[in-house]
Amino acid sequence: MTLTERAAIAVLHRMDPERAHGLSIRALALGLAPAPGPVTSPRLRTELAGLVLPNPVGLAAGYDKNAEAVTALSRSGFGFIEVGAATPRPQPGNPRPRLFRLPEDRGVINRFGFNNEGAEVIAARLARAERAVPVGLNLGANKDSADRAADFATVLGIAGPHVDFVTVNVSSPNTEKLRDLQGKAALSELLAGVLAARGRAHLRIPVFLKIAPDLTDAELSDVAEVALERRIDGIIATNTTLSRDMLRSPLARETGGLSGAPLFTRSTKVLARLSALTAGRLPLIGVGGISSADHAYAKIRAGASAVQLYSALVWGGLSLAADIARGLDALLMRDGFANVADAVGTAREEWL
Repeated sequence: MTLTERAAIAVLHRMDPERAHGLSIRALALGLAPAPGPVTSPRLRTELAGLVLPNPVGLAAGYDKNAEAVTALSRSGFGFIEVGAATPRPQPGNPRPRLFRLPEDRGVINRFGFNNEGAEVIAARLARAERAVPVGLNLGANKDSADRAADFATVLGIAGPHVDFVTVNVSSPNTEKLRDLQGKAALSELLAGVLAARGRAHLRIPVFLKIAPDLTDAELSDVAEVALERRIDGIIATNTTLSRDMLRSPLARETGGLSGAPLFTRSTKVLARLSALTAGRLPLIGVGGISSADHAYAKIRAGASAVQLYSALVWGGLSLAADIARGLDALLMRDGFANVADAVGTAREEWL
């Protein structure tokens, strides 16, 4: 991290978190951010569900909800990025305040509630953006929708032609009863609808599923079974957690999803369990608590073909993406792996 970036983070941390987040997006859109381009090497270059990635370090959904800074983010060192979540109609989300920093725990709590400008606006921005790496869209459902399952297919139909992959997000804790769609029958029907919409649109983009870290072993088994039966292209593990175990911050009682460092162990155990359940038949993307190359490497060795980060950027700045990619390259070289794909799942048993 440069002195300039360190100073900028210090200024942003004196502001309301959501206002600071908005300013960071505007700065990116104006080109006021590090732009090293995608970090890559023969060890880092990999394939994920047909997507060719310069490196396996991605940006998770939620940072650039409205696809306002896609061009800049795609040049910031990431191997791929995901924007959104987008819903069919614009919605304001939950009342403010709804974003909280937990510096004592290196964590973040949010209860945004899928605030976004709607699929049409987001699709138009995606159509205009320049992409240096694959760009995906997180699909969401409107809070007041009569048919939330249909909303995911609707967003795919609107924005699908302008992205390289989509993610079905049924794991946000901030939209009431959304996580009910992770149940076996509901999930199977929902995914069938999304895949049918992809077919109607004549798209050949991967469809991923993002799950919660709070599922039981039986529920995880059901998710894996449905994902394999429906032949989706991958699972993102995991979204934020409702757990508040071992937190020190006085803000720990705020409602919403917890992300950042406290999520690392929980999310990695879920990832390893899914890796065992799917036995290499489905690529996995590891998310939750990644703030260093060692964390990214641990996720990969637990079973992830790629990883995503977001909350750690609050503390480490945007240059963290490139730092993690370079550090991961060094770790792969140290351990004799010719390519990151060779390391996937090699330490899975340690997390089971």
